Amino acid sequence: MLRVVTLNLNGIRSAARKGFLDWLPAQDADVVCVQELKAHASDLDESMLSPQGFVGTFHHAERKGYSGVAVYSRRPPDRVVEGLGIADIDAEGRYLQADFDDLSVVSLYLPSGSSSEERQAAKFSFMERFIPRLHELAQSGRDVIICGDWNIAHKEIDLRNWRSNQKNSGFLPEERSWLSGVIDILGYVDAFRVVDPRPDRYTWWSNRGQAWARNVGWRLDYQLVTPGLAPRVRAASIYTEARFSDHAPLTIDYDRPRLAEGE
Repeated sequence: MLRVVTLNLNGIRSAARKGFLDWLPAQDADVVCVQELKAHASDLDESMLSPQGFVGTFHHAERKGYSGVAVYSRRPPDRVVEGLGIADIDAEGRYLQADFDDLSVVSLYLPSGSSSEERQAAKFSFMERFIPRLHELAQSGRDVIICGDWNIAHKEIDLRNWRSNQKNSGFLPEERSWLSGVIDILGYVDAFRVVDPRPDRYTWWSNRGQAWARNVGWRLDYQLVTPGLAPRVRAASIYTEARFSDHAPLTIDYDRPRLAEGE
């Protein structure tokens, strides 16, 4: 069984202090995708570069203390694609693809638009320019798992207060329509929903008020997969017993050979 984990760390050094690197080895994962490193390579110690049992691959943002994504894997990738080949996007460290034989795993950090109109415009621009890569991957004939913080709650079931958030970034009609297109037109499948149709299943909670305690959350973190993987989804879980970040780790098991077994 192939186990894949994704988590927005909201700072790898902060998450490490909160126990993320102690938790990680016990998860028996093959691939772990992380986002929002908020660190350059020179800021990372050995435990962050190569956690116990893992090889680390990184795509850092140019700006210090900002964005950045990584893939931890049980064995080195056969091929790595760092960035989308689009200068302004790649300067923010938002896309990292690791290939293992006929499997591609992507760590994705789609921009948030909540801080300003300018950042919302940047988010829409990213979404538009990301479609060709999504299409290319969908047509590649490979099994593809795109893990990450998509910064969009897709449906009303995916956030607690959907009525009051319809004009807010992350639940705008245009954002939700775009994500529907990724699923309905390009053919990707929301792996979590293959096995868990329940409400109140969130991966992010605001640090304001009592959002975490009251489970007033959003499901922003996804593993979107190519259609051939959908029937191979066996289990999905969101880890909430401890908090390493304002996001929670999402773990999904696939009926595929493990990387450790020579995938």
